[in-house]
Amino acid sequence: MRIWIKSVVALAVMAGAVAAQAQTKEVTIAYQDMVVPWRVAHDLKEVEKQTGYKVSFRQFTGGGDVIRAMASGQIAIGEAGSSPIAAALSQGLDLQLFWILDDIAAAEALVARNGSNVNTVADLKGKRLGVPFVSTTHYHTLVALEQAKVNPKDVRIMNMRPPEIAAAWLRGDIDAAFVWNPALDQIKKNGKVLVTSGEISDKTGKATFDGMVVTKKFARENPDFMVKFVKILAAADEKYRSNKAAWTADSPMVKSVARIAGAKPEDVPSSLALYKFPTLEEQASAKWLGGGAAKSLKSTAEFLKEQGTIQQVLPDYSGGVTDEWVKRAR
Repeated sequence: MRIWIKSVVALAVMAGAVAAQAQTKEVTIAYQDMVVPWRVAHDLKEVEKQTGYKVSFRQFTGGGDVIRAMASGQIAIGEAGSSPIAAALSQGLDLQLFWILDDIAAAEALVARNGSNVNTVADLKGKRLGVPFVSTTHYHTLVALEQAKVNPKDVRIMNMRPPEIAAAWLRGDIDAAFVWNPALDQIKKNGKVLVTSGEISDKTGKATFDGMVVTKKFARENPDFMVKFVKILAAADEKYRSNKAAWTADSPMVKSVARIAGAKPEDVPSSLALYKFPTLEEQASAKWLGGGAAKSLKSTAEFLKEQGTIQQVLPDYSGGVTDEWVKRAR
């Protein structure tokens, strides 16, 4: 879910498919295996019930695939990470981020192995750090090193996939790693969290997140749907925030999330607890859709360009972010 896409297909003509959806009150929504509260509304068909639209859901394995499907006109609304969104906007796709699905927060963390003599980010100088290259954790690794005034060249940053990180950790081949679950849970057993993605975001404003994007054409032609859809998303998150204790492995809510996301019910509560789900007010705030998300997308695009995965960075990403629908849903 978090690996950055290396390319996005050229912008395709979307008018036919999306216009047809608007005329017949149909919509196709792309989703991934993310463990988020709104999976309950998806499972209970709340979108269909509350909007009157015929809704088709299509599952994808990554944000890059979602963006490609949207570019070809197959999808009107989709879930994607901050990286695929930044790449899509950089290449001119006529999309807008309208909802922060989750703030990655503590779901990704930089952990030092016990016995490595690494107690702060600054201590990573001269140490071996495992991280999946061109990922959200790779991006936040560089941000964290910059904040600690450590030259990345002075750290032995090693490109490892999460399973490789877990194995290298057990062998003692690396001193630290920046990764997500399930590898994160494994290395925490013999390590110390130095900083989480959420803490980095709070300090620098350079957030990593998953979001909902919509083609501008669909949003323009279906304003009532957009408002109702955002209300559904907000209500789903509020039900979780207001009574987290009720979301146990055997609860109907968790079973719904597990069913749609393809997760094990017993793993859902702990996974949900690592993320933050912004309220309607927070969505519209300067931290997110009111400005912060656009800044984060630009910073992300700059990282992608440095890594050679996109060719250009836009001067401003605010055109690809809108707070209109969250404001109208309040």
